Amino acid sequence: MTRAGTAAEVFIAFLRLGVTSFGGPIAHLGYFRDDLVTRRRWMDDRAYADLVALCQFLPGPASSQVGFAMGLQRAGFLGALAAFLGFTLPSAALLVAFAAGASLFGGRVGGGILDGLKIVAVAIVAQAVWGMARSLTPDAPRAGIAVVAAASALFIPGAFGQLGALVLGVVAGLVLLRGVAEPPADALPSFGVSRVVAIGCLAVAALALIGLPALAAVTGSGAIALADAFFRSGALVFGGGHVVLPLLQAEVVQTGWVSPDAFLAGYGAAQAVPGPLFTFAAYLGDISSVGPGGLAGAAIALGAIFLPGFLVLLGVLPFWDALRGRPRVRAAMRGANAAVVGILGAALYTPVFTTAVTGPGPFVLALAGFVLLTAFRTPAWAVVIVGALGGIVLAFV
Repeated sequence: MTRAGTAAEVFIAFLRLGVTSFGGPIAHLGYFRDDLVTRRRWMDDRAYADLVALCQFLPGPASSQVGFAMGLQRAGFLGALAAFLGFTLPSAALLVAFAAGASLFGGRVGGGILDGLKIVAVAIVAQAVWGMARSLTPDAPRAGIAVVAAASALFIPGAFGQLGALVLGVVAGLVLLRGVAEPPADALPSFGVSRVVAIGCLAVAALALIGLPALAAVTGSGAIALADAFFRSGALVFGGGHVVLPLLQAEVVQTGWVSPDAFLAGYGAAQAVPGPLFTFAAYLGDISSVGPGGLAGAAIALGAIFLPGFLVLLGVLPFWDALRGRPRVRAAMRGANAAVVGILGAALYTPVFTTAVTGPGPFVLALAGFVLLTAFRTPAWAVVIVGALGGIVLAFV
């Protein structure tokens, strides 16, 4: 099929996002929407929300899966690879540098920059919630679904609350939203993955999950053991982001591969850099006592932790293409999309707002960022710079 863009275009777009997307997976979805949906118009809000809802249901890093799928839709498999590399390499490189002793965020200025970037995330997520709510919760039933989903995500901790909110949204959509009129389903983008490729990807994921532990035991290879540990962590986590940390701690700290102090130091650094939190794997692979260590260990760990989520996504997309045009599936997705708005709203409150807004100064800076984004149409990367400078000012004031 003819693609609308090129892999180079996708790489440049996601490289910029990889350098400027602070604030965690929920904020990343806001950055994606602002740049790729609102500004570049790679897909519309409805298709984007469908994709976000799907990735929330799958194991792996949800924001990276959304980016991977958008690159795939824009420029094929090379576009998907370009999206992954562009979004992931900046934070992975910074964390590998940190592993080598290059601490980049020390002192009052560095702390102010980090605080400012957290505050910017409030504005980015607020803009995403506001924009998606206007298009995805235009009536009372869907607004009600969003409120219930927000309550579920807030009062039930972790991935279970989010998955429960999505399930409630699906059920409510089937019951309440069957008669809602929408544009034809063929207006949605196709990802162009054949069913043969999809089944092959699912088979590879299953074989790797079963075969890597056995292969590591038979060969005694540290590199294979490292790949197995990080592949298993990426395959068994739902919700992405911070949810993966207990799995990684069990794989590398409890086994003695990485010391507890080094693990916590790397986790702190991972909070300070843009891009996906899963790039924490690059730091751990670099310093691990098992495997080749250094850049080779970082590359093995980084590839292994992302791979299962991408394989599962590719395995599901063609069936998703076929299913999502059916009336009942569309009704379910309308409910799920409303639930996504609620989940984003819950994340706006905690951890984004409660972590970043600690007084009047941070609140004013967050409000200024929101106004710049919504009223002045300022690009997100420029608001990131304003937030970093504002954070420095607040640190000294």
